Amino acid sequence: MTNEKKVALVTGAARGIGRGISLLLAENGITVCGVGTKPADAVSEYETILKEKNPDSFYMQGDISSAADREAVIEEVYRRFGHLDFLINNAGVAPLVRGDLLDMTEESMQRLLDINLKGTFFLSQLAAKRMIEERHAGNEDFKMITLITSISSETSSTSRGEYCISKAGLSMVTKLFADRLAEDRINVYELRPGIVQTDMTAVVRDKYEKLIAGGLLPIRRMGQPEDIGKAVLGLTTGLFAYSTGDVINMDGGFHISRL
Repeated sequence: MTNEKKVALVTGAARGIGRGISLLLAENGITVCGVGTKPADAVSEYETILKEKNPDSFYMQGDISSAADREAVIEEVYRRFGHLDFLINNAGVAPLVRGDLLDMTEESMQRLLDINLKGTFFLSQLAAKRMIEERHAGNEDFKMITLITSISSETSSTSRGEYCISKAGLSMVTKLFADRLAEDRINVYELRPGIVQTDMTAVVRDKYEKLIAGGLLPIRRMGQPEDIGKAVLGLTTGLFAYSTGDVINMDGGFHISRL
């Protein structure tokens, strides 16, 4: 059994990297459920563009740190389409305040772990279980879970240590799910963006642009959300099906050790 209509669930979809991913997928024939914390009327411009690119696509309000919201999102996708091909875990937040590591509060740490790490883990768990049910029902389509992490998975940034810790945790989540789900032919990947031009990096854009001009990156420009979207689109083709658990660096070459 196969489904002609491919369906992707993209979290954190209405802005930044998630917007770039979801709109590019919709433009290329994939039906998208875009999830975000804002009510639909607050992101009507985004949903209008999404539907123009793919009329069956839709936006749904949901907070991945909430168990009830995670369940509601998955249930709505299956209610509408009966299947899910791609889960793109993009939702994430930065600390409300950048500050010295020695001044980090438990509240700030907990907030980032609840959203970035725990929310992503348990949404992936829910999606994986439903995808496995599809396998048992005879669905042979390529299925994929992708986690959008960050160079902060491995790069220290002491003014936002809780962010680094949450992203490092997601790198292990990728390995764990890739290992567990391989027997069910569900591929799992980690996409690791670098310095991407979004509202999250806007407050330090001048700093980053100076560093890039000074040679920080081999590819001397900030990344764009569409750059990450293209990588996700490439993975949805299934052309990399004999790989799982891989880290795909989308960082302008930042990860290269250089002299």
